[in-house]
Amino acid sequence: MEGSLALLLYAAFLVDAIKAAPSEEARHETRILLDLLTPIAKSWPSEFCLEANKHAIQVLGGYGYTRDYPVERLYRDNRLNAIHEGTHGIQALDLLGRKVMQENGAGMKTLAARIMADVKQAHGVEGLSAHAADLAAHLAEAVATTGKLAAKAGSDPRLGLANATIYLDMMGHVVVAWMWLRQAMAATRRLGSPDPDRNFLDGKLAACRYFFAYELPKTRTQRALLDSLDDTTLKMRPEWF
Repeated sequence: MEGSLALLLYAAFLVDAIKAAPSEEARHETRILLDLLTPIAKSWPSEFCLEANKHAIQVLGGYGYTRDYPVERLYRDNRLNAIHEGTHGIQALDLLGRKVMQENGAGMKTLAARIMADVKQAHGVEGLSAHAADLAAHLAEAVATTGKLAAKAGSDPRLGLANATIYLDMMGHVVVAWMWLRQAMAATRRLGSPDPDRNFLDGKLAACRYFFAYELPKTRTQRALLDSLDDTTLKMRPEWF
């Protein structure tokens, strides 16, 4: 949830950065990055932040799914987010079918450059070098998978886009891992300041560590499926249901 909030705030920052850009070149670069991140920012949080509501109910057991506690209502309210934003699948098709290929992949190149700039900075921060190296490796694999899917979509759009939702999930995890690395760098800097809020900052670092250990590795399985250009969904027929 906090990784998603950081992503949405970063997207809002890009909106302001477009207006305040010192040159047309800088404005264009920022705009194309925002274009790429928009379907992720709209859909990944609405899909995965629902997990927080699910676990809140689970903690309370059967009593969590009653009107006596607010988590049941929060789950119902937040379940609508994925519907409000045009559905997860539509955003995924927009990301892979349009935004990734826009201007010969200019958005992906800009995103990769921004991520690697932070990776380089994080390498010099105590306790974050392993996360930086991990993110760099996942980014390189994601870029390679993107190239393979884009090439296939050019010759066979149905097969190239068949698993677009898996692609959005994968890219969302990589981007949110980037957001966590940025938060961890900020938290580490704050720990060296006078009277730091240690509980808050240590919590940020622990959450970052959790995301890199438990969530980011899931993307390797997703990329293996994407790289295989699996056609299971295309072979399914309505009469088989």
